[in-house]
Amino acid sequence: MDPLHAPFDPVTLAIPFFVLAIILEIALARFKTVKAHYETRDTMASLAMGLGSNVAGLITGGLAFAATVWVWKHRAFDIPMTAVWAWVAIFFLEDLTYYWFHRLSHERRFWWAAHVNHHSSQHYNLSTALRQTWTGGVAATWALWLPLAFLGFPPAMLAIQKGVSLVYQFWIHTEAIKRMPRWFEAVFNTPSHHRVHHARNPRYLDSNYAGILIIWDRLFGTFQPELDEEAPRYGIVKNLNNFNILRVAFHEWVGIAKDLAGARSPREVAGYLLGPPGWSPDGSRDTSATLKAQWAADQAKPDTPDVAA
Repeated sequence: MDPLHAPFDPVTLAIPFFVLAIILEIALARFKTVKAHYETRDTMASLAMGLGSNVAGLITGGLAFAATVWVWKHRAFDIPMTAVWAWVAIFFLEDLTYYWFHRLSHERRFWWAAHVNHHSSQHYNLSTALRQTWTGGVAATWALWLPLAFLGFPPAMLAIQKGVSLVYQFWIHTEAIKRMPRWFEAVFNTPSHHRVHHARNPRYLDSNYAGILIIWDRLFGTFQPELDEEAPRYGIVKNLNNFNILRVAFHEWVGIAKDLAGARSPREVAGYLLGPPGWSPDGSRDTSATLKAQWAADQAKPDTPDVAA
């Protein structure tokens, strides 16, 4: 097997399945067989973002590939693509890398700007899975996978496993499946877990970063189960209410540029770039942490008895 060029692309092979699954979900929802909410403009925006992401990948993918090949040529070990143990190892290590990439993309504004568009839909259906970034390559999120190349995993292995992860994550973007069997929910990322991740309820913010395995969230303290008493509300804290794909793709980058233009010190520059989304010098804006803290404080307040008129 060629260690540099993958013999197939899992995502490309899965595209017909993606299309058919979306059509099937829409049809079943029309007949009220499953729960699924589609809005035409929202769905078209998601599809356009997915197409644009592929185009952006062609433009920036060369740099990521060149960097991966260069690091691999200076690798610490030789890992054969034909060894079963190597595929088992890359499955777990790539999934762990994805967890930290995903967490970083939520907790630091610079990388959130490249990821936020995926969360911008106020609907949660299979088309939402295709609402992908146009600027991830520019934000160099691919660099987090370079240590795996340094360990000795060939670039082709990395490409295949990253594709497998993306294909897996497609089916979890649905409300049609309520819960999987308990053992599956304990180990793998599921529609229930990922609905929580896409929710803007304060209780649910910044949780369930998993790609394939939910074990990383359980291990690192970011797991939050979906609760029957609190249905997820989808979107971002301040929804765009806009289907213009340029706004969807770039609105947070524009916000960063405006904040940097008004920055008065290196500390403010660093905060606007690398602080959590919503960071401000005077703390006047909401971050996930402040929203969760306010929610927790509200929950701790004793119920006020009704006063008769």
